[in-house]
Amino acid sequence: MTTIRPYGDTKDDGVVQLSFTLPLEWSEAADEAARRLVAAMGFGDVAVAEGLAIGSGFSFFIVYAKTKAAVDVDSLANAIPRERTLSMEEVDALLRERVGRKVRVIGACIGTDAHTVGIDAILNMKGYKGDYGLERYAMFEIHNLGAQVSPGELIRVARERKADVILASQVVTQKGSDVLNFTALAEGLEAEGMRDRMLLLCGGPRVTNLLAAELGYDAGFGRGTLPSEVATFIARRLSGRVSA
Repeated sequence: MTTIRPYGDTKDDGVVQLSFTLPLEWSEAADEAARRLVAAMGFGDVAVAEGLAIGSGFSFFIVYAKTKAAVDVDSLANAIPRERTLSMEEVDALLRERVGRKVRVIGACIGTDAHTVGIDAILNMKGYKGDYGLERYAMFEIHNLGAQVSPGELIRVARERKADVILASQVVTQKGSDVLNFTALAEGLEAEGMRDRMLLLCGGPRVTNLLAAELGYDAGFGRGTLPSEVATFIARRLSGRVSA
């Protein structure tokens, strides 16, 4: 068992940094309110590093504190095995050999979210950090529906275009809107009898493989994901299905 705690000045000292806003005019009393709030959360050695007025009736705080909490990292699972990322040429060759046709990928930023930076980074030809997007691959047929696409509309287009893969993205996470929309998409596909026909992937700043698995997705891709990582997963998973 490997147990770890947060690291501040020395290993396992439990030091953490918290930041939050309170609906108070800034003052020394507001600083003390922030300190007591963090102490009430169960933290020790609480110190307010910064308190700032950020508008009429609001203050922002940065607080340092210590926690005794720890986590056993050996108990954590990952929904996607970390394997070597294939090159674009290797992905195309694998799909050409095992699938024998272009793989149809439908992507969209779902719900009312208008942020397409994530889905565009993966699908658009230019890609991200010098890593080419899936449009540049010879064996992918990409349909990027853009932003503010409802789960129902995404399902309709996926049916019409006989999608092999759906990639749903959401950047906005307030009040769990990303989870609600991802859930609606997965449940909608199940209701239409389409879920088992395709790979269902999700992406966003708070998406993890564990969350994706809990929501019924084949994989989840979070911050910093490169297009080649998504392409590799799709190629290997679809090739495995054909082989089986």
